[in-house]
Amino acid sequence: MDLNLKGKRAIVCGSTQGIGKAIAFELAQLGANITLVARNENRLIEVLEELPYNQGQKHHYICVDFVDTDRLKTVIDQYLIKVNQAEILINNTGGPAGGPIADASLDEFQKAFNQHLICNHILAQAVIPYMKRVEYGRIINIISTSVKSPLNGLGVSNTVRGAVANWAKTMANESGGHGMTVNNVLPGATQTGRLTSIIENKSKKSGLSKKEVEKNMLSSIPANRFAQPEEVAGTAAFLASPAGSYINGINIPVDGGRLSCL
Repeated sequence: MDLNLKGKRAIVCGSTQGIGKAIAFELAQLGANITLVARNENRLIEVLEELPYNQGQKHHYICVDFVDTDRLKTVIDQYLIKVNQAEILINNTGGPAGGPIADASLDEFQKAFNQHLICNHILAQAVIPYMKRVEYGRIINIISTSVKSPLNGLGVSNTVRGAVANWAKTMANESGGHGMTVNNVLPGATQTGRLTSIIENKSKKSGLSKKEVEKNMLSSIPANRFAQPEEVAGTAAFLASPAGSYINGINIPVDGGRLSCL
């Protein structure tokens, strides 16, 4: 099985913590040159130093906040001219705040739409011409199982994640003949800061202890545990590799079997 990414260049968004950081490490371990993307420069520098350099890689970082879509476009265009292009793009952004959809403001929807779909599109447009030229491209979007089954209390997230999934499927249909693939990884409950925040919010609203909330969540997962970020990263790394070349336009849940649908 060919998982070798030596010489490949990967842009990994949201890569200073959680799933994004785990993906950056996994791709680097397979030989890829990593460009970290996040808004906290101190954390970017720390992660840059921690990344594997075992195959002579040159890693970089881009400090940008996805709230500012105009700046993202300017920065990514300048960066790609300076350090060449990328064969792998990992779109990964922290989810919107929770809450019932009926209570969500228009600003919440607009902000989430910009940070997820619009930023994904800006990045994809920047790298696709090169991917087509070299006939190797992997666009992998880290979304959520809400694409298949909306999650209670995450109204804005459910809406925007669904939009990203359909954007990705359309992109896969249009670009699949150029050695490119576009796929979505759908993490279930994963041991990250976001999961901790969700548990704390549910605890406050329900009056249950955090342990009780956690137990209730685990009861719906056949694996009877939360995922580790590295387990999601492994799926993304496979899709990014030559071994994943014929997988295109699909949603892959990494959820321990929680989804009740196929």
